[in-house]
Amino acid sequence: MIRLRRAALPRGTVTKLEEYTGEIARQTTEKARKTRARELWGARRSVRPALLDALSEMAPGHARCMYCGDSQGTDIDHFDPKSRTPLRTFDWLNHLLACSYCNSNQKRSLFPTDGDGAPLLVDPTLREPLDHLRLVLPLGEYRARTPQGQACIDVFGLNRRPVLVKGRVDAYATARHSLELWRIATDRGQHDKAGEIVRVSWNRPLADVLVAMFHQSGLPAAGALFAGEEDVLALLNDPELRKGFLREP
Repeated sequence: MIRLRRAALPRGTVTKLEEYTGEIARQTTEKARKTRARELWGARRSVRPALLDALSEMAPGHARCMYCGDSQGTDIDHFDPKSRTPLRTFDWLNHLLACSYCNSNQKRSLFPTDGDGAPLLVDPTLREPLDHLRLVLPLGEYRARTPQGQACIDVFGLNRRPVLVKGRVDAYATARHSLELWRIATDRGQHDKAGEIVRVSWNRPLADVLVAMFHQSGLPAAGALFAGEEDVLALLNDPELRKGFLREP
């Protein structure tokens, strides 16, 4: 998971979402609200294209899942499930882009909370996932830094899905090669090629690996985290390379 910025919706879509929410709110019982929310969501054709367009704009790479970062995001997921809070069914701030596997096989209607009822899952548009999760780069596995991080690992199966773990390992190797190629291209004055390397690197699946690499390279324990890969650490801390990849001033 990586930090994301929420996009703005067209005014017409915002108005329609408000109308749907008002219709749900007018129901007199919680059961009726849940029923009406399901009915309206099932007939959401008038707002679905705009929602998907905005979510795709926000998502990493080519509309990747905001939870696993690997597969294409195809589903509008309700972060707080509509079966739990029907009044948030058409709340734009409650919508995230998920792949069908994360949405239908992993998360479903799961929504763990702490003792005070606060959500444990990390909404990447509101929280920085790096505060809750640490990626062990050579292993391709996540370690929890907080109860919220552990909830994400458990609910989304971030370490139980071999395709994800192996994909992160391969993404780490590919990212290392991309850094080297960028340095070579830049040293040769091939700036268009260097720019293309950056663009492709961020558009690949599992961009969380690249995010973790740059983040961990700046930690006090970076030497231990990149033990045996001092050349990679040097590249990650190269000011020119960081400016090229991160658009740092």
